[in-house]
Amino acid sequence: MGEKRKVYEALVDGATEGLSGGALFDYVTKRCPKTSSKKIVRAALLGLTDPHLRDRNILDTIYALAIKHRMDEFREGEDGDDDRENWPAPFARGTRTKIGKPTTQPARP
Repeated sequence: MGEKRKVYEALVDGATEGLSGGALFDYVTKRCPKTSSKKIVRAALLGLTDPHLRDRNILDTIYALAIKHRMDEFREGEDGDDDRENWPAPFARGTRTKIGKPTTQPARP
């Protein structure tokens, strides 16, 4: 939690100083050189849920940064946990009973 907190504080400090977009991202990576884009996005989302952070401009800046970098990761294919093309279609799987045998729907007249 310590590293996420440092990234979060750097993010809020930079947004408070009026930085946004790429300048804010560069500011955070300069203060926390070992951080990744994914960690910055998570810290930004943490900032959006912080009840003590109420300045709308800072929240908007943090939100915009999180969305931009999350979409960049998605477009570049960096998101390794999203393998949706390998998922079966929702209704392609047969339903099973408690015993494990497939069930069939009775034909309606």
